[in-house]
Amino acid sequence: MIQRTAARIEARQQDNESPTWQQLLADSITSPDALLQALGLSPDAWLSGAHEGHALFPVRVPLPYLARIEPGNPADPLLRQILPMADEARFQAGYVRDPLQEASATATTGLIRKYRSRALLMVTGQCAINCRYCFRRHFPYADHRLSPEDRKQVITSLKDSPEINEVIFSGGDPLAVNDRLLARWVEALDDLPQLRRLRIHTRLPVVIPQRVNNELLSWISKTRLKVIMVVHVNHANELDQATRSSLARLAAAGVTLLNQSVLLHGVNDDADTLCELSEALFSTGVLPYYLHAFDPVEGAHHFDVPDARARQLAREMIARLPGFLVPRLVREIPGREGKTPLNLNAE
Repeated sequence: MIQRTAARIEARQQDNESPTWQQLLADSITSPDALLQALGLSPDAWLSGAHEGHALFPVRVPLPYLARIEPGNPADPLLRQILPMADEARFQAGYVRDPLQEASATATTGLIRKYRSRALLMVTGQCAINCRYCFRRHFPYADHRLSPEDRKQVITSLKDSPEINEVIFSGGDPLAVNDRLLARWVEALDDLPQLRRLRIHTRLPVVIPQRVNNELLSWISKTRLKVIMVVHVNHANELDQATRSSLARLAAAGVTLLNQSVLLHGVNDDADTLCELSEALFSTGVLPYYLHAFDPVEGAHHFDVPDARARQLAREMIARLPGFLVPRLVREIPGREGKTPLNLNAE
């Protein structure tokens, strides 16, 4: 079972004010019973399977994301991403706990070196939402919890690696921690002259748009590093007006916005859905970047889409969209120094 680090929630809210992002995170739905009740789904049909999946990987759904799900519709593409199911407890050969072999790529506590010029910094194990297909659903986050001494060691390790020119804030979700800590990280990175870019992989501006606040924009605007934010949207229904407004604030602050999606059975494995997603992203100021072929993680085999189908969908997108709206269909293969594009001419 995944061991997410405990969230340090600083939920400061005055009477008659809108809830802070910390409050919304703290108020997330964390039980299958509450999830089914909130969406008007029959406990008789779904509760037993939901409890099986929840025991392996706990439910976490913030209310702003829940509000975009159609009540009473078990096939809703957003619900599919967060509803635990009995399938998660079914063994399937070839699906493993560490599909990207990240354990062997750990350079020091919290720092993963999978690429020559980029390093992943596991800022936190906390996520705002637990996506059922997560390739890190079994990741030992407790082993990567960063003490002040560990943070110093990370900076020392980066300082001693002049070939690294980009740091990627990852997790968990790096924006699940407070802006004071993130600002301290960025100040330390600013002092490393070889660094050019800071990339932030996050789902928080999508699932809790209120996360894009003045404090976040303040430290982003002060760093000398070029900031790229890679958000994670799998379906156009995830982009409501609040999310669009938050992404627009990031773009106005000079952040380059990219999106990565995962190709998921029952969520976005048809050409109409993928094309609509690309158009919706671009209208929001986000460039489609990657469409990931599924990582074979244990407990999520029911989301897998065969490569032949993935290639067919990519070819359909090329035929229907301008090139800049077609994300690259890729797979991450352990040991390789970058993502591997799938050959679209193969069958």
